[in-house]
Amino acid sequence: MDTRALREFDPKSADIPFFSARLVAHRSLTPRGLAFVMGFVGAIGLAVSIPFFLMGAWPVAGFMGLDVALIYLAFRANNRAASAYEEILLSPVLLLVRSVSAKGALREMRFNPLWARLEREDHPEYGIERLALREGRRQVEIGACLGRAHRADLADALKKALGEAKR
Repeated sequence: MDTRALREFDPKSADIPFFSARLVAHRSLTPRGLAFVMGFVGAIGLAVSIPFFLMGAWPVAGFMGLDVALIYLAFRANNRAASAYEEILLSPVLLLVRSVSAKGALREMRFNPLWARLEREDHPEYGIERLALREGRRQVEIGACLGRAHRADLADALKKALGEAKR
């Protein structure tokens, strides 16, 4: 039996993260929504291409089918890219940034929380343009998949957590 799972959560413990965030890009189209959109696009493509086919301009129907197929492939590529995510784990002795691409490639960067800084580039009208964690010459951009409002929330929460780790 694992006794580590039984012990009470202690934010001062060196090996237990007290800040954890999993960042994923927002995808508003569900698989059911994708089927609906593709059905609609296919029906419109069919309705447009039938008159041209009947007039003898059959290449128009072929190109319309190609358009529908390319739209479907673009949506599929977008849904495949949705599996990418970023994790940020912070404990008193380690700041871990783990990025997993849509193809499953893992990239990790480890920082000492005492030396790590959160850098942000702000635009006066639009908000946070870029967030990065830096330790010496090493840096990694975080939250690129988030919108500006969520990036600001992440920056505030991570800045507070880094302050806790430094105490």
